[in-house]
Amino acid sequence: MDITFDHVSYTYQPGTPFAGAGLRDVSTTIRGGEYTAIIGHTGSGKSTLLQHLNALLKPTEGTVTIGDRVITPTTNNKHLRPLRQQVGMVFQFPESQLFESTVQRDIAFGPENFGMGKDEAAQLAADTAKLVGLPDDVLGRSPFDLSGGQMRRVAIAGVLAMQPSVLVLDEPTAGLDPAGRRDLMALFAQLHREQGLTIVLVTHQMDDVADFAEHVLVMDGGALVKEGTPREIFADAEWLQAHSLALPTTTRMAGELTERGFHFDRVPLTLAELADGLAPQLGGSLDE
Repeated sequence: MDITFDHVSYTYQPGTPFAGAGLRDVSTTIRGGEYTAIIGHTGSGKSTLLQHLNALLKPTEGTVTIGDRVITPTTNNKHLRPLRQQVGMVFQFPESQLFESTVQRDIAFGPENFGMGKDEAAQLAADTAKLVGLPDDVLGRSPFDLSGGQMRRVAIAGVLAMQPSVLVLDEPTAGLDPAGRRDLMALFAQLHREQGLTIVLVTHQMDDVADFAEHVLVMDGGALVKEGTPREIFADAEWLQAHSLALPTTTRMAGELTERGFHFDRVPLTLAELADGLAPQLGGSLDE
């Protein structure tokens, strides 16, 4: 399912002295089945763009086409409920949205709310908990008795239990330690790879963009200022710096090595690419 923005602008509090532009004439397509990253400094419009992906916000101007649904400024909110099932949203610190008495009930809440039977929803909750790496023995426990990382997995499982075709992630690893961040990013990559789930990731972690994304959107001042593959986006360090963005760690290391006389046929984005580029210059494989 593609999501297409056609000259979309959004104004907060229009017609008041506090009016402010959230989006400015954005046109792009997020392709079904792709892993798309949205980057930009704080206040660049990333979160506003995100909330148009399942019509939590409607454009002030232009149209957003989500699958076969066209969202305009006058679209009736009463008919948008199915979109919330198709496009699952995981906001920052999603564990703050947990509220049920047990893990199983929290995960099953969404499917039951959309008409699934209690027994079927309970089984789906158990299957989804296993999918996100939660042990069976947590299902009957209160989510508030779990670790922070496990609580976040419960919240993500609740979104996945709705069986969306698009998973939208707003800084999903914020506040986690490095191991927890790696585990969650590996989970999202697995869902993308094995289930063909469309992933839309908002992040400040450029390493995650380099490691996982296929398509990158760069926001600044509410406008889409650049889009392309990670290699295209990270090819111009000066342009990134001008837009308050950093290079991935590996790419930055490669730049420092270039200043010391090393040469790379193409800019390395990942550790594997860096190793492959260095091996012949160091007289053999780095794995030896």
